Amino acid sequence: MRQSHRRTVLHGAAALVLGLLVTSAMPRAADATTVDDIVSAGKVTIAIDTTTPPYGMIDNDMQPSGFDIELAQLIGKAMGVPVEFVTVTSPGRIPALLTGRADMVVSIFSITAERALQIAFSIPYASQSSVVLAPKSVNIKSAKDLAGLKVGVTRGTGEDGLLTAAAKDIPGIEILRFDDYASISQAMLSGQIDAMGGGDYGDIYLKKSAKGDDFELKYILKTFYFGIGVRKDSPELLQWLNTFIFTLRQDGTLDRLSMKYRKVPLPPLPTF
Repeated sequence: MRQSHRRTVLHGAAALVLGLLVTSAMPRAADATTVDDIVSAGKVTIAIDTTTPPYGMIDNDMQPSGFDIELAQLIGKAMGVPVEFVTVTSPGRIPALLTGRADMVVSIFSITAERALQIAFSIPYASQSSVVLAPKSVNIKSAKDLAGLKVGVTRGTGEDGLLTAAAKDIPGIEILRFDDYASISQAMLSGQIDAMGGGDYGDIYLKKSAKGDDFELKYILKTFYFGIGVRKDSPELLQWLNTFIFTLRQDGTLDRLSMKYRKVPLPPLPTF
């Protein structure tokens, strides 16, 4: 009985040690972040996507540029600290927050209830319509016309969710997912896909090519509003960002950015 008891104790101890090792190896959730934490650290780390012009792109000097990038730089200026950019694609935005790689995400981050289960959003600073783009020669007026076609989307975006839902109701729609807007645009230009879901800025990418004028916006899926993403346990930082965005909306800064990068005035934005 003593030998059996000793084996039980040893097995229990081994399981405890193994459990501790596994736990320590798992990625830990990032701690709450405040404005004071950022100022004390001497920098603000902001996740951006440089594949979605005019919001995020690389300029002729190989530097990040665009609506979101300039907004991120204004955040650093208001906090009095330099900005350290972390480049992500659409699927990497939430992980960048949850693992502590970034203090916030400024990357055409559409506000949705599903995403809000994991992270928190600021009030909107811009908006766009998710649309379907395709060659002018293809007759597409609604989701029903996508049956039998290959439709490309950027993984994890609003149009991914909308078109995936449509494919469940309409047989024959084949959804192909890509990691960034550059890849999906190239697939569109090369004929790998018949149509693509994207933002209403998508024709900017397509028109850069020799065949750009062959494509057009077919129909609007939905209008989305962009917020700055932060971790859910950082309410003080979220309140500061809401105040910051409110001031930029009031003094015309966001409208200036919209005219500079979108060539259209800033549309009315809701507040929550």
